Amino acid sequence: MWIVVKALVVHGLDGPSAIRFDDVDEPPSDGKVLIEVRAAGVCYPDLLLTQGRYQARAQPPFVPGSEVAGLVVHAPDGSGFSAGDRVQAVVGLGAYAQRVAVDPGAVWRLPDELDFAEGAALLANHQTAHFALHRRAGLTAGETVLVLGSAGGVGSAAVQVATALGARVIAGVHRRGADEFVRGLGSDGIVPLHDGWLDRVREVTSGRGVDVVVDPVGGALFDDAVRALAPEGRLIVLGFAGGAIPQVKVNRLLLRNVSVVGAGWGEFLRTRPQALAETAQALQAFVARGLRPPVTRRFPLAEGAQALLDLEAGTVLGKAVLVTEG
Repeated sequence: MWIVVKALVVHGLDGPSAIRFDDVDEPPSDGKVLIEVRAAGVCYPDLLLTQGRYQARAQPPFVPGSEVAGLVVHAPDGSGFSAGDRVQAVVGLGAYAQRVAVDPGAVWRLPDELDFAEGAALLANHQTAHFALHRRAGLTAGETVLVLGSAGGVGSAAVQVATALGARVIAGVHRRGADEFVRGLGSDGIVPLHDGWLDRVREVTSGRGVDVVVDPVGGALFDDAVRALAPEGRLIVLGFAGGAIPQVKVNRLLLRNVSVVGAGWGEFLRTRPQALAETAQALQAFVARGLRPPVTRRFPLAEGAQALLDLEAGTVLGKAVLVTEG
C-alpha cells in the first residue's frame, strides 16, 4: 500500500522559486530507518542545489535537505531503533519532507536536552566545524581562533565548537546588528569585518596573530586572513560564501611558516564514513556540557522556499529550521 506524504520538490534549477509543496510517495524503507520528520535543517548547500551550483548536482525533480530530527516509524531488525524513538539523522537528499528513509548508520538518538529543531540544527554545520577544527586544524585548548562570517550557519557553529574545544574565540562579523547574537555564542571578542579589521585582530592578540582562522567566506577577506595568522598558524578553507574563490601566494606560507588547509567534510566521508558516527558522538558530548545550536528562525515545512530566500538574502542569523506539525 502506497502512502502519500507532503514534500518540497525542486522542479527546475532556478533557485527557490522552482520549489513546490507536492504530494509524493513515501520513500521505500527496506533496510532503512523510516523517520517521521519533525524538523529539517536549512543549509547553504540546499540553496546551491536548487540553483544547480553545488559540486554534487541533483537533477529535478528532487527533494532537497540533508539533516532531520523526528520520530522512528519503523526500523530494521538489529538497527537498535524502535518505533517512537526520538532521533536525528543525516541524509543525502530528501529531508524537506514529512517522512524520510535513512541508513541506520546515519541515525542517532536525539539527546534529551534538545528539541527536534535543535536536533536538526546540530548536524551539517556543527559536524563541518568539528571536522575542520579538531581533525584538520588540530586545534588544542588555549589556542586562539578567528571565525570569519561568524553570524552565519557554519560560522556560528564554528564559534560554538571552538569554544567547546577550549579555544579563545574572536568572532569576525559582517552583518549589522549581529554583535549581540554572536556574543551569545560564547565568543571572547568581536571584530567588525570592515576596513582595518586586520589591525584590530593584531591589537586584540597583542601583535601575535591567531593560531587558526576559520574561513567559510573566501573572497576579498582571504589575503588579510592569511596575514592574521601567527607563526605555525592554520587557515581552514570551508567555502566561498563571499563569491570569489581566492588564490594564495605560496611564498607567504613559506616565509611565515603558516598553512592553508581545506576542510571538505562531505568529500571526507566518502573515504572514511565511520567519521560520521565519531563526530556525532563528540557533538553529543558537547550538548551534555551545555552546547545548544542557535536556531533563530523556524518555518513551517510548506514555507521552505521562503526560508532559502531569506538565507540567500543574509537575513538568517545562525540556523533556520523547517518544522512540521506533530
